[in-house]
Amino acid sequence: MHLLPPKGVLAIAAVLDIAINARGRPVAAKSLADRHQLPPRHLEPVLQALVRAGILRGLRGPRGGYELARKESDINANEILHAAGTVDDGDDQMHAKSQLLCSVVVPALTRAEDAISKALACITIADLMRSAEGAQISAAC
Repeated sequence: MHLLPPKGVLAIAAVLDIAINARGRPVAAKSLADRHQLPPRHLEPVLQALVRAGILRGLRGPRGGYELARKESDINANEILHAAGTVDDGDDQMHAKSQLLCSVVVPALTRAEDAISKALACITIADLMRSAEGAQISAAC
């Protein structure tokens, strides 16, 4: 059972790929999409959401693309998931209002979500870069 939505995992992979491959020049969305075997139109909305959140910086022009807007150590998995629009901020009111749901189920799941969010906030792009390096994995497969 996967708890994280595929779009969120893709967003984390995209940020990591950009961190690994930027090396002083922006990473083109097409190159990124090719490496992850995705159509660019599938990836572009995710990248734009990350730009709006201040995680990535988009650069226009023939040599344009994406680069990190902050240091790798200042970007964590939890904020990427939020920026990609894959995390519900709890603004939606549940339709069911049973006592069991409101008093038992929702509080228990909220505690679990909080624990997961805290754990994800401890995973930085810098950590993932070190793991990729240690495993000798390059995003440019």
